[in-house]
Amino acid sequence: MELKGHADSVDQLCWDPKHADILATASGDKTVRLWDVRTGKCSQQVELSGENINITFKPDGTHIAVGNRDDELTIIDVRKFKAINKRKFPYEVNEMAWNITGELFFLTTGNGTVDVLSYPSLVTLQNISAHTAGCYCIAIDPTGRYFAVGSADALVSLWDLSEMLCVRTFTKLEWPVRTISFNHDGTYIASASEDLFIDIAEVENGRSVYQIPCKAAMNSVEWNPKYNLLAFAGDDKNKYSVDEGVFRVFGFETP
Repeated sequence: MELKGHADSVDQLCWDPKHADILATASGDKTVRLWDVRTGKCSQQVELSGENINITFKPDGTHIAVGNRDDELTIIDVRKFKAINKRKFPYEVNEMAWNITGELFFLTTGNGTVDVLSYPSLVTLQNISAHTAGCYCIAIDPTGRYFAVGSADALVSLWDLSEMLCVRTFTKLEWPVRTISFNHDGTYIASASEDLFIDIAEVENGRSVYQIPCKAAMNSVEWNPKYNLLAFAGDDKNKYSVDEGVFRVFGFETP
């Protein structure tokens, strides 16, 4: 199925955590759209002020957070599909995530910090100095114990959510970490970059258990919410050096 409607690149998408048939997309055409995959049609859309690059759902499915190239954060009310809050940052902001309860909002920054905001006020509670280079991506462990941060320093750091302290780092990658994801029960973490493999490590001891070879830099890795299946997409080119536009899934048993 192809979902058509955006007039520019679709930079990120996310599934509605409460409705398995609904997904939201953030695009360079300034719109955020909601899609019903049963019909393949766009059910809602809203135009924001800039080129959208990051998007995430609140765990209860009521709000969507969107970040744009101008370092502006917008909160969308899903029911009305209107922007209800905005905050502009004077520095680079990248991926963001809510904690499991939706009371805390985490924002990765180009300064190497993770900003912890209260929600819904978006008041800054804490700036965690997480890495020596910019922080690009963040993932929240589905059990609510940890969050993980991927950085331009090629490290993935694991943080205790209740203490806000770093527990360990994952060091297998050699290039800036572009994307990270916890599996459904929080036992594994996948991370990827311009290295030609995806690293899968055990969360509790940091041990690398598998590396999935790939032919190009990876842009996105995402575990299935129920099974140990990992979807991944990257800059794969075909023999004519044109973007292949393919994503793959790892973890099916060989028949």
